[in-house]
Amino acid sequence: QVQLVESGGGLVQAGGSLRLSCAASGRTFGSYYAMAWFRQAPGKEREFGAAIRGSSGNTNYADSVKGRFTISRDNAKNTVYLQMNSLEPEDTAVYSCAAGGIGSYVRSEYDYWGQGTQVTVSS
Repeated sequence: QVQLVESGGGLVQAGGSLRLSCAASGRTFGSYYAMAWFRQAPGKEREFGAAIRGSSGNTNYADSVKGRFTISRDNAKNTVYLQMNSLEPEDTAVYSCAAGGIGSYVRSEYDYWGQGTQVTVSS
C-alpha cells in the first residue's frame, strides 16, 4: 500500500507561482510508478493536469497547463513535484497526486491517490 500526501497549496495572486509536493510513504514507488497530478475546480469534474512516467521520466501535460506547469520527481525522496508558474484564477482547484498508472490522462489507470491540496488563485 502506498500513501500519498500533498503539500504546498495555498493562496496566490494571478501571475504568481507555487510548488506542490507529493510525498509517498508505506511503500516506495521508486521508478516503478508513473505519477500524475489531477485537479478539481469548484463545480467541475476532476481533470488531468500532468504526469511523469516511471524510469524514463517522460512527461505529459494537459493543454491547459502546458508551458506553465512542470512535473518532476525525485525517486530517492519518493516525492513528485508540480511547479506552477503564471497561475491564473482558472487554476483554482484541489490538486491531487496519483500514482501507479502509466502516465496517461485516464484517472482509472492510477492505483493510489492523495487527499489533495487546495490552490486558490486570486484575480
